Amino acid sequence: MLVHPQFDPVALQLGPLAVHWYGLMYVAAFFAFLLLGRRRLVMRPEFGWTPTDLDDLLFWGVLGVILGGRLGEVLFYQPGYYFSHPAEILAVWKGGMSFHGGLLGVLVALWAFGRTSGRGFLPVGDFVAPLVPLGLAFGRLGNFINGELWGRPASPDLPWAMQFPLVDALPRHPSQLYQMLGEGLLLFFALWLYARKPRPVGAVSGLFLLGYGVLRFLAEFFRNPDAGIFTFISPALSSAQWLCAPMIVLGAWLMRRARG
Repeated sequence: MLVHPQFDPVALQLGPLAVHWYGLMYVAAFFAFLLLGRRRLVMRPEFGWTPTDLDDLLFWGVLGVILGGRLGEVLFYQPGYYFSHPAEILAVWKGGMSFHGGLLGVLVALWAFGRTSGRGFLPVGDFVAPLVPLGLAFGRLGNFINGELWGRPASPDLPWAMQFPLVDALPRHPSQLYQMLGEGLLLFFALWLYARKPRPVGAVSGLFLLGYGVLRFLAEFFRNPDAGIFTFISPALSSAQWLCAPMIVLGAWLMRRARG
């Protein structure tokens, strides 16, 4: 059985300044967004985007990801804890970012950017969607380094079963790596290839929502479920699975609508 290496969450110490691996993963995600975005500008000139547009969108997106992701974690998953420890709400370097909250924040950012730039909401989403999953992969790698969001107990015979000593001595699924490979790398390649050719408005956004929703829904069967506020509907599904359900429905509807 493998054992989690228990990495030091601090990647670099510069006097009183501590640079955390989790923060570096966000920097890597935003850098990848810019690199892929500039590549997409060249591949799809019909969008009429400029490097300045991409930089402006990244600014809006960073605000959406950080504010939405943190608020989502606070409101969807751990309201009791954070309302009892309000100072911890701002401690984003310790981890604790909800994808679904971040998604809502990004949707608001896309709407704001589309409104100020004179572009429609869905065309902006279609341009951005292929740039997102690689950043999600970096985020899941950060979760693995932190030793958080571990998996459900696994069979000791599973070759890649992993023990997380800070949790217990049980063999567990390294679900952070499953998510990095699935909703990160696999979704990235699927979207990047799909979006290389012109598609009807909303189709690429729909594939992102559908693909992420399905892959995350499946990954939750291997991840130790977060209690969250939605488990009262049915404890058979995790809160993340309940949040993925509308993503799957909306994504399928957008793709069907795009095909006419």
